[in-house]
Amino acid sequence: MSDILLHHLAFLYGEDHASRLLDRVQTILSDHRPRLSPRDGGLSQRDSLLILYGDQVQEPNAKPLRTLKKFCDKYLTDVVSGIHILPFYPWTSDDGFSVVDYRQVDSALGNWEDVSAMQNFRLMFDAVINHISSKSEWFQKFLQDDPRYTDYFITVEGEPDLSKVVRPRALPLLTPFQTPSGEKKVWTTFSADQIDLNFKNPEVLLEILDILLLYAERGADFIRLDAIAYLWKEIGTTCIHLPQTHAVVQFLRAALNNAAPHMHLITETNVPHVDNISYFGDGTNEAQLVYNFALPPLTLHAFHTGDAQMLSNWAKTLMLPSKQTTFFNFLASHDGIGLNPTRGILSDEEIDSLVNKTLAHGGLISYKHNADGTQSPYEMNINYFDALSNPNGNESLDLQLNRFIASQAIMLSLVGVPGIYFHSLFGSRGWTDGVKQTGRNRTINREKCRFDELQNQLADENSLRFKVFQRYSQLLKARSSSPAFHPHGTQTVLNLHPSVFAIERISLDKKSRVLCLHNVSEKKLSFTTNYKSAKDLFTGQEIQTSNITLEPYQVLWLQPNSVVE
Repeated sequence: MSDILLHHLAFLYGEDHASRLLDRVQTILSDHRPRLSPRDGGLSQRDSLLILYGDQVQEPNAKPLRTLKKFCDKYLTDVVSGIHILPFYPWTSDDGFSVVDYRQVDSALGNWEDVSAMQNFRLMFDAVINHISSKSEWFQKFLQDDPRYTDYFITVEGEPDLSKVVRPRALPLLTPFQTPSGEKKVWTTFSADQIDLNFKNPEVLLEILDILLLYAERGADFIRLDAIAYLWKEIGTTCIHLPQTHAVVQFLRAALNNAAPHMHLITETNVPHVDNISYFGDGTNEAQLVYNFALPPLTLHAFHTGDAQMLSNWAKTLMLPSKQTTFFNFLASHDGIGLNPTRGILSDEEIDSLVNKTLAHGGLISYKHNADGTQSPYEMNINYFDALSNPNGNESLDLQLNRFIASQAIMLSLVGVPGIYFHSLFGSRGWTDGVKQTGRNRTINREKCRFDELQNQLADENSLRFKVFQRYSQLLKARSSSPAFHPHGTQTVLNLHPSVFAIERISLDKKSRVLCLHNVSEKKLSFTTNYKSAKDLFTGQEIQTSNITLEPYQVLWLQPNSVVE
């Protein structure tokens, strides 16, 4: 293990400094190791994570993290295995992603004890390590010319050519700040309040390692590396996916394997699919999971067109480099639905169609700067239910519900660990009033909920929240019941009908399999399979399956009993 760490340190900082830095790394690991309780880090078909904010569920005169625990214990026990609490540290902007202090819990939410109290669920924390708040102590000391922090951030002198830099924002890349030694132009990939850290300074890397080990002590099983693709900057390059960025991830993986082997790194890289999966490394040395960013827009495309062939063809390419890796599958999150991951898969016309449908359904579009000076759609800002079903349309609620559940079933059927956004599990629609309040497109899918109102809606059998939660819970329990859905199992995508996304999941030991059928169209379909009979995982009934009929947007998950000779 020391040799691996030394190799990465030498690559990043040179042979002359590597040995000295390794000694310090080993000291950090030794300091934390006694406080790290051994835990089982294995994954199974029972694993799924709910994505939410620390103040997602609120009640008067109570710290939100305590309310959240009460809500999760009541409604989510035996439904999901884990909770991804979005950044719960002190912050100044971007709904938590501009962190003031990585080592503290925002006092408005609660404290570390409130976070650790939720360890009856597996926990995912965010490592927002590409940037830090301009109000952080680190940056404030930089602004005072404190020598310790002089090289914690990236400054640019003169007027170098930065036109190749790839970034997801239509905002200035450099932000001027006044210091006692004069004005400095500081690198700000995302906003003037989100100051990029300088990982060319090894002190930054060691500081971040210490922070991630603190997260392990506080109960994290999963660490989400936010915006990791932009971590290392070299003027004259694209400043995305650089070899040094991969080396940093590999260093962190090796260090955590040494001190906290139960932990999983998940890379969040909203980029074209081939770049996204590069963060698996060789299958043993980088992220254990990567966000499957192409899945949300491709699933939308399938339902908008009633044709699953594009989605099926892409899903056939989902190969894992090893049994140590898998995908983090999701359809919705606190952010919008990224379009970049579809480039090279969908045509420009098909992407434009997604954009136009989003606008027609009351959503919004965010844009990014291109190297040629133009702008292009980067993200569709819309609630996933609304993206599938026009909130101002005249379709029946049952039809909309079936369509939505079919989309979620596709996500749950794929090899990987599912990540389910709170507003998907609990049947929310878009929050357009929130956008008016904040002026930010992403607010449309970030509404916070009152505990008492949620309880009333989840007790009302006629409410959308009740209907979605009951149907979604049924999907999750069916998935948990079969080892065929193991995150490290295998899958085969089948061509049974153009409007059917059909996938066969097979367990690690090859003894269990499930055929998952999803009608992405509003038409009744009939087709044949090579199974004679099977058990319906949702009802437990035995059915004849050599000839299948699917109602509009129907989902069937079948455990086969026999195969046609």
